[in-house]
Amino acid sequence: MRKHLVLIACLATISCSNDFRMPFIYRIDIHQGNIFTQDMVNQLKPGMTKRQVAFVMGTPLIQDTFHVNRWDYVYSNEPGNEDRVQKRLTTLFRNDELIGVEGDMRPSDTPASDAKKDVTVMIPKIQREKTVWESITGIFSD
Repeated sequence: MRKHLVLIACLATISCSNDFRMPFIYRIDIHQGNIFTQDMVNQLKPGMTKRQVAFVMGTPLIQDTFHVNRWDYVYSNEPGNEDRVQKRLTTLFRNDELIGVEGDMRPSDTPASDAKKDVTVMIPKIQREKTVWESITGIFSD
């Protein structure tokens, strides 16, 4: 009996520890900051205005009052049972025009793949029998 209590106490201690990640414990994904993709970064071109950059990338997470010509985009994702992933992108402006991009992603000249295009699928309506509730409410609505 005493061995069972010690075993249960040890398992409870291990399962509550932050260092030991048990695969059967559900942990939610934590997304923070500006979500940006390589396709979004590829749209950035030198000479774009701040409004155009904000349209493509969204408003920046950090706008430094001392450096008004620098916008910082930071995205952090911590999937449930995995390590945290963080991406950073800095856009630099001069006279309200984009002059440079720094960070983890760079604009590339290769076109984005067409595999991500939106596709509309028409699903036909299925004729089903009325439920009891629909039959009862149908009597009073006529």
